[in-house]
Amino acid sequence: MTEQTALPDAPGTGGAGAKPDAAVVRDALGVGVAVGLSGFAFGVTSAGSGLTLAQTCALSLLVFTGASQFALVGALAAGGNPLTAAAGAFFLGVRNAFYGLRLSQLLALPRAMRPFAAQWVIDETTAVALAQPTRRAVRIGFTLTGLTLYVLWNLTTLLGALGAEAIGDTDAWGLDAAGPAVFLALLAPMLKDTTERAVAALAVFLGLGLLPVLPAGVPVLVAALAAPLVLWARGRRAGGAEDDGAVRGAAEEDGAVRGAAEGEDGR
Repeated sequence: MTEQTALPDAPGTGGAGAKPDAAVVRDALGVGVAVGLSGFAFGVTSAGSGLTLAQTCALSLLVFTGASQFALVGALAAGGNPLTAAAGAFFLGVRNAFYGLRLSQLLALPRAMRPFAAQWVIDETTAVALAQPTRRAVRIGFTLTGLTLYVLWNLTTLLGALGAEAIGDTDAWGLDAAGPAVFLALLAPMLKDTTERAVAALAVFLGLGLLPVLPAGVPVLVAALAAPLVLWARGRRAGGAEDDGAVRGAAEEDGAVRGAAEGEDGR
């Protein structure tokens, strides 16, 4: 993806790449509302797995990363050990730490605000923030997406847990797919060259292919190896091409020297 290291701070300073605040707000609200509603599915699933209303709401308030929450309650519902379920959820949430490393550069928040902002470092806020061309837009997108999603996710978690019996089977509603679908919709337009598409394809292959054989959360971490593997393969191809070019160049130079020598002998 395009590297962003020095973003302009003021609106309008991004030149042709500047984005109106209204467009950033629209994107942030769209993502926050669409994904926030899938908290219904988590509330129902959590209640169905045997967690109490307080435990279900505490997970959304304190953990606030849907994939880890679903992994935890899914493992518990399948009869898994609570410690194993928690470990799987933890490993799945490790990716947010890597998001934080990048967002800390883009947001450039005061040190006192960083612990509070860390609670909202998730897939959706990261995707919206990375799509912005200026620091102002990054901050607006991150903050509004995080706020909207946090409020809606926790509210719908509560409603889903309270109305678990009335809502019924969440698979029939497809609510659990809303979050991943929105994230993929945000990510796809950012894959602009062959290398980025290759990384995405390999990550999907690793993540899905290893699901049946590795504990929950581990396939996501293994999928992170896609980027260094693709870059390594690209470097090897580039190195091989340079070596071939050097060999051809040396051969051509040797041929030119021989030709000159033969010309001299002919005279």
